[in-house]
Amino acid sequence: MSELTAETFASEVTAALGARLGALLLYGSAAREAHVPRHAALNTLLVCNAVDEALFAALESAVRAWTRAGHPAPLIFTEQEWRDSSDAFAIEYEDIRQAHRVLAGRDPWQGISVRREDLRRQLEFELVGKLVRLRQAYAAAWSDPKRLTEVVV
Repeated sequence: MSELTAETFASEVTAALGARLGALLLYGSAAREAHVPRHAALNTLLVCNAVDEALFAALESAVRAWTRAGHPAPLIFTEQEWRDSSDAFAIEYEDIRQAHRVLAGRDPWQGISVRREDLRRQLEFELVGKLVRLRQAYAAAWSDPKRLTEVVV
């Protein structure tokens, strides 16, 4: 993994997008105090005014260098999507809110709230979905110990 820093990436994104940039966040383990450099991905979130071909063209060089350095491409939201999606991605929003650092632009959390009911609903959806898929795989492999071991792993 190359030594491309989050701050360098932020500078490149800021220069590429100018006024189109709403916010660029570093989130997850890299934004926590207990972060161990070189042992965790540098996850980023980009909030911008619109997502179109011009945005991707402007970001191409910065994102190419970032991903070549071993980091995931940023999650990209428009301002409107960011404001409207806290119910659909409640778990992710809370995780990002708890561990983030603003690299460029403004802090995008003003006016954003995550309802406890949305967290509960998404958690139930995720857990029940995984349980149903596990049962499906178990039904297909239950008489074959080797395949069943693969399912469990």
